Amino acid sequence: MSVEEITKLIDSVSRLVSALVWPALVAFALIRFGPTLKDFLRSLGEFSFKGAGFEASAKLKQVEVTAALVAAAANRPDVEQPELAANEAKDAVNLVQDEVTPRLLRKASRSTILWVDDRPENNSYERQSLEALGITFVLARSTDEALEKIRADNFMAIISDMGRPPDPRAGYTLLEKLRASGNQTPYIIYAGSRSSEHQAEARKRGAIGCTNRPPELFEYVLKVLRAAR
Repeated sequence: MSVEEITKLIDSVSRLVSALVWPALVAFALIRFGPTLKDFLRSLGEFSFKGAGFEASAKLKQVEVTAALVAAAANRPDVEQPELAANEAKDAVNLVQDEVTPRLLRKASRSTILWVDDRPENNSYERQSLEALGITFVLARSTDEALEKIRADNFMAIISDMGRPPDPRAGYTLLEKLRASGNQTPYIIYAGSRSSEHQAEARKRGAIGCTNRPPELFEYVLKVLRAAR
């Protein structure tokens, strides 16, 4: 297949993704055939378009990011609500089309994020959506491990869950320790609840926000990327 044919294929897939009428059905397919699709998308991400230009690469990334975000939405605990999965998928499609640009990809390729979660396997699709942009992740399973890694390296942002045994408010504990030490790294809480109380408290404590929605998490990270030099 020639580079021109591959570029046309990417354009076609992009139009298909942007016109999804039944995103919940697509989400189901992504979960049902997740491992196979994951390998396929990874192979797409590794493909080199030497003659197609950076625009083709950006289109490819849009497809890869969208698929991962839809899968993340379908993996949520409340996925039994089809209309919620559909809305999440639509949000993901719109967000990626508007925001994933060549300029953003250049910034992302130079960025590293620390993700703190005692069960990182629960967030594999969310990470995949951001890794597709070129972001590198370092994982930590505890507050102490996270502080160790923060002392050893600089991160563009930190994403943390909320509860980690034995601390049910570990997300806030880590944030307090960081701010007390003068560390102002952008901080995002990705937890089981995004109630107005949690969102307000997270921002009051100095976090960018608190969410359990994959597209909103993605948007928070994009906000940090846009502000980065």
